[in-house]
Amino acid sequence: MVVRAPGRLIEEAIRKAPPVYTLAARNPALDLPLDGNHVYVGTDGCGVEVIDIRTGERRRSVLHDVEDIARVADCLDEVAFHWVPVSAQDCPPESRGLHELLAIWKNSTKHVQTESIYSGSEARAAAEMAAVLAGGKDALRKRPLLSIMECTISPLAHDGGSLDAALVGAEFGLPVGFMSMASGASSAPATLAGNLVVANAEVLSGLALIELAYPGAPVFYAAAQTVMDLRTGAYTGGGPEDFLFGAATNRLADFYRVPLSMGSFATGAKEPNWQAGLENSLSTFMSSMARSDMLLGVGLLNGSTVWSFAQMIMDCEIFGIIAKVLEGIAVNEETLAVEAIREVGPGGTFLTHGHTKKHMRELWLNSFLDRRPWSVWEKKRDGAPDWALDKAKSILETHRPAPLNPELEQELRRIIASIKP
Repeated sequence: MVVRAPGRLIEEAIRKAPPVYTLAARNPALDLPLDGNHVYVGTDGCGVEVIDIRTGERRRSVLHDVEDIARVADCLDEVAFHWVPVSAQDCPPESRGLHELLAIWKNSTKHVQTESIYSGSEARAAAEMAAVLAGGKDALRKRPLLSIMECTISPLAHDGGSLDAALVGAEFGLPVGFMSMASGASSAPATLAGNLVVANAEVLSGLALIELAYPGAPVFYAAAQTVMDLRTGAYTGGGPEDFLFGAATNRLADFYRVPLSMGSFATGAKEPNWQAGLENSLSTFMSSMARSDMLLGVGLLNGSTVWSFAQMIMDCEIFGIIAKVLEGIAVNEETLAVEAIREVGPGGTFLTHGHTKKHMRELWLNSFLDRRPWSVWEKKRDGAPDWALDKAKSILETHRPAPLNPELEQELRRIIASIKP
């Protein structure tokens, strides 16, 4: 069960992949061109527990959680697309991934990328559901509302069901990616370069398979490498090695001229705290500065296993800061403001000048950084996690996404019901 292929065969196959394409959304205004000039962030997945937004207790994730998270993500400008965020463990295993997709499509008009479809039959049903929403199979090829990501098995292996699902996705024209989560010192060499070699081989083997079966199919490189915690053997979910992988993997994806979906955020912290802010900021900054096309993703704690609405909102603030940094500094006659500086002169103020009024709204405004006077903070003793949780609750109470057509929803449910144990 080991495949050995000449390097030439792999490289020729990869060259058939399109370097640029678009991830379509139910709302065309939210389409995502993967052209190397944008960095998009999505939710993370697929967690198995949730910190309940009302009780604060940690519990097993269910379908209703998928719906709530999708509704909050639909409202947040920072979130450009959905990963299935948590597992709907109250649904049958053989059709669970389909119930999750329907839950998101019912609650958002943004693009959906699933990483929880693991068989050919389920992938075919998912593609048929996407075709119903798109208006037919031909329409889906032109506007893929769904993309599929499959994980490799490190080191140097694939799961048969995942390969079947990826091939079905490519058959329908859906963008397909493979993600390595190679862990240094356990499922990959301890050296960073060695880890990249293992991960690269895993991803390329999957992408080449797709291109050999369906030349020209849209594919993407995906990675979320890490290193083993030397004290416990656990997944780290953050650290300097992870941050370097974020930048290095982008160079590999650029070399092969395919878009990149990069694991970001996914802190190992147990609550929204200093560790979560540090790990998520640095991992996202490195991947963003390298211009990764897709970043995954906001909302999860404990190494992508426990969902937190507060962390989701705070992660969006982190990405908002980084997105502003990516804009750089525009230098032209207007932004240099020489005339305004001349008019204000030494000792003056720009507060009342027209140039300030014209440009002040271009400055980034924080939502959750605490810039209050000490006396105000000392009296209230609240902070970002409290405010973020309040915002998530407010969105759930007030945001009403564009609904699915009832007839379309009925057809999607019929497809799901056709999947037998």
